[in-house]
Amino acid sequence: MRNLIIPILLQLLGVAIIIAEFILPTSGILGIIALAVFGYSLFLVFTQVSVEAGFIFLLADLIIIPVLVIIGIKMLAKSKVSLHASLDTGDGSEDKTETLLGEKGVTVTDLRPAGVAIIKGRRMDVVSKGDFILKDNRVVVTAADGNRIVVKLIDG
Repeated sequence: MRNLIIPILLQLLGVAIIIAEFILPTSGILGIIALAVFGYSLFLVFTQVSVEAGFIFLLADLIIIPVLVIIGIKMLAKSKVSLHASLDTGDGSEDKTETLLGEKGVTVTDLRPAGVAIIKGRRMDVVSKGDFILKDNRVVVTAADGNRIVVKLIDG
């Protein structure tokens, strides 16, 4: 019985290391250490106690380790360490440029064909349909797709 104390303590240490593997980001290093601890524990049981006791320890390890891994994964999924929110396409930035269709503004820079205009009181990057438009001219938004705002010169 006295020969079993160290192997049992090593088994418990191996279990603690497996649990720590789920909490600490060690890229599997703790898992390898846990396997070494379990292996040394089995070596001690097989060599110092008996072969029968070694097979009992081995069978217990084959049952306990997978159960601990499953429990650890479930604990990790419920812990604060894991991400509980998921991102959806609707969670991104909103496309507010479509509401600009037909709005009027004034160019701040020359449009060659890209430049800057003030529309609805906001500075915005705009493009013309290839036309050169001088600054300080009035423009109207003809198309808005994503972050691309197309304007044309207002005649008159």
